[in-house]
Parts: sequence; structure tokens; C-alpha cells
Amino acid sequence: MFVTASGVSIDEMGYAMSRLEIESELFDGVNVINEAGSSNRSNKPLRNVDHEIAQLTNLRSGPHERLHQLMPEKQKLPVSPVKMLAGRKGNHSRRGRFSSADCCHMLSRYLSVHGPWLVDQMTSRAYVSQFSADGSLFVAGFQGSNIRIYNVDRGWKVQKNILAKSLRWTVTDTSLSPDQRYLVYTSMSPIVHIVNVGSSTTESLANITYLTVFWTFLIPYIHEGLDFTAPDDGVYSFGIFSVKFSTDGRELVAGSSDDSIYVYDLEANKLSLRIVAHTADVNTVTFADESGNLMYSGSDDNLCKVWDRRCFVAKDKPAGVLMGHLEGITFLDSRGDGRYFISNGKDQTIKLWDIRKMSSNTSCNLGFRNYEWDYRWMDYPPQARDLKHPCDQSVATYKGHSVLRTLIRCYFSPEYSTGQKYIYTGSHDSNVYIYDVVTGAQVVVLKHHTSPVRDCSWHPDYPMLVSSSWDGDVVKWEFPGNGEAPAPFTKRRIRRRYYY
Repeated sequence: MFVTASGVSIDEMGYAMSRLEIESELFDGVNVINEAGSSNRSNKPLRNVDHEIAQLTNLRSGPHERLHQLMPEKQKLPVSPVKMLAGRKGNHSRRGRFSSADCCHMLSRYLSVHGPWLVDQMTSRAYVSQFSADGSLFVAGFQGSNIRIYNVDRGWKVQKNILAKSLRWTVTDTSLSPDQRYLVYTSMSPIVHIVNVGSSTTESLANITYLTVFWTFLIPYIHEGLDFTAPDDGVYSFGIFSVKFSTDGRELVAGSSDDSIYVYDLEANKLSLRIVAHTADVNTVTFADESGNLMYSGSDDNLCKVWDRRCFVAKDKPAGVLMGHLEGITFLDSRGDGRYFISNGKDQTIKLWDIRKMSSNTSCNLGFRNYEWDYRWMDYPPQARDLKHPCDQSVATYKGHSVLRTLIRCYFSPEYSTGQKYIYTGSHDSNVYIYDVVTGAQVVVLKHHTSPVRDCSWHPDYPMLVSSSWDGDVVKWEFPGNGEAPAPFTKRRIRRRYYY
């Protein structure tokens, strides 16, 4: 079931496209709907983002301006597919074809709202779920030491089931190499493990390394540990919350519980750099663009920092700092242009950032909060919901979802099919929320799970979104669906409701 921005709950399959067109007209100036089962949510209408990114988003996801000129009275409304086709036939764009923005304008209106269909159901909590860059593979990591790689093009068949080595608490993150041959995974340990995804072995058992025959070649099967411990760490142990392959696949970058960013050289098979980057846990790191020169980091010290790898010789010195969150940051996602990124925060907000607004220091004094709160087991204090950072440098703020109990993740929607018109996120209230980047409105709320949704992933090409939850379910949402009714789910397992 999903809820539209107008507050209408819909759970039937295959409703008419005209209904979607009607609801897409509500994207501008719509009221934010309340989070399910939550109080103290803002119901004030949001204003459009008054920033360059609004123009960039419209350029990527809007139709040719001549189509709007033909309908001056409806310039704020989406152009229907019929009028888009008529405009192409009449060559109103003077190109004789649809542009990528024209395609995004149509595709972005048909969201992945049908279903859900069950992909997998495990007896332990799902912490990670991600499509590969080309959408052919899907990776899901579970607390019970299983990491499953599904072949999307072959009916979601399990291509490899990895049993994690030396697991501490849970699988905290995974990352596929750019060529999709290797996967690394992390837990609350300084050892990052790397697995050969391309081998023909389905079961990947811990503590086993051997050769496997793939076609007529011998491919080494790898399941090795990479030690991120620095020489000066002594006997101190730390955990790793976030890991990413570099864009050339030669390095790993990780954020850890000892306030540091680590860089590991895979070719030299050794740790090459450690930066004491923050004053609290570094929960998330990501690259700014395909060049791999700029990185972003987010921490429980409430700060986002920008790092230029060309200047890593100046250790511990970021290129800039961005302030605005009142609580720790759980996840960052880059728009991929080296300029904009979003962050999910324990202050129950997503913030949009422009790194051109960054400062060189954190001289702004946030002060001490007058309430006690720990997101791992407490609800967010009502008196804190309307507080604002005195030096907020963010471009926009998105509210409605809930960031509690775990490091919940948020993302931009795909560029190819939506023009990155949306932001989507998991939530502690068991739902998936989709926001409009420009208006800030909640476009859709997907409801199925019974426990927090820590991660979710939008297919890079198709209108398909997969969500995974602490209830153990991995489910996919689609538009227009595959013509089949959603598979009936088995009776819910009874779970203890405590969290860590």
C-alpha cells in the first residue's frame, strides 16, 4: 500500500495513468502529509527551493519550453504523454525527437508504487540493500551473517550467498567494485572483507579459499580480510560504518567509530592513509563525483565535511565544513556533480547541501541542548522538532520520516529515469518516503514493513524500488507492475521489539 501527497491510501493494482497525472499536479505547493503513527509533524505548505538546483532539476526533468508555451495557462502542471507525443510529431522542440529531459518528465511521474512483491524473507534484520551501478545485481546484507547477491536479470535468482567472516554485531555496509567483480563488506571490526563476486560458486563460506572453474578458465576464489588497523592503534579496536570503492577500483575509503577516515590501497594491499576527520563516529563517507578527487563525510559531531584527495598531505584538514544538523548524521548521498549532496540526520531531517556554501571552520556555537536524548532507544523530543541551527548552511530541509534506532539511509532518485527529481529514504516507522527535491513535498509513502526500513534502492533504469527492513523482508515496488498480483506473504514471524 502507498499514500499519495493528497493523503489518499491506495492498495489496488493497475489504476489508470490519468490518476497519476492528477496526483502529479499536486506536486507543486502541496501540504506535507503526516508520518504514519507519529505526531508533532509539520503540516505547513512548503515553498519551492529558491536555488540554482531547482533550475538544474527542472532542466533535467522538465519538457521542452515550447510545449509549455503552447499551454500558457498550465505552465506549472506536467505535460501529459499525449501532448508530449503530439509535440514530438509536430517537432515543437525543433529536434524531431525526445530529449533526455523529455523522457525524464514522463518517466518520473510513474513511480514504483505497485506491489510489493517479495524478493526474499530472512529470519534476521536486513541492514543493507543496493542495486549495482547497471542494475543487473542486487546486494542485501543481514544481521545473521548472510550477504546475498541476486541476479536481477535472471528473475532475482541468488547468484551468491556469502557467509560473513568474523562478524561483529551486523553487516554495516557493502560496496561493489566498479567492474562488479568484487564486493567488500564491513562490520563493527577494523577488518574489511573482500569477496570475488565473479566466481561461479553460489555458496561463499567463511574461512575457505580455493580455485573454482568458470567456463574454461581458473578463477581464484577470494574471501580475504583487509586490516585497516594503523600502526599507532595499539590494541584498540574500532568498527567501520561505511565503505566505498574508489572510482578506479584501486582503493577503499571507509568511515569508522574512532572518528577517522581510512584509505586502503588494494594494489599495495596495505593501509595508505588515516585521517582523524571528526570529533565523533564517522557514520558515512561517499565520493562527490566520478573523478574521485572530492569526498564527503558525515559524523555524530553533526558536521558534514568536504575532503579533496589531492590535498590529503595536509592531514586532518578538510577543504570545508557544512553546518546545519542539530544531531548526528547517518548517511550522505552525492548528486554526482561534485557540488550537491544530501544528508540524513538524527534530528529527523534530510538536508540538501551546496558545497560552495561551505566554510573553513566551525566557529558558530550551537550551544548545549537542554534535553537528554539517545536515538538508539528514545523518541525524538517534541520540543526539539522546531529548533533550527543558528548557522544553517543547507539549501533545503525535508521532514516527515523518522531517523531512530539505526543509521537510516537516503538517496537521490536515478538521473536516467527521473532526472534526480526526487529524494527517497527509509524510516523508523517502517515506511519508505519519497520527496520532491524542488517543492519538498512528500510525493509517496510506501507502506508494507513492520519494522524500521534502514535501506532502500531505486533501480538505475527501471521504475522499480526495493526496500529492506528489520522485519527480514526484502520487497520490490514497481510501475506498472509485471501483470501479476503480489505474491501472498507468509504469516508474520513474531519478533521481540527491542533495538540496539
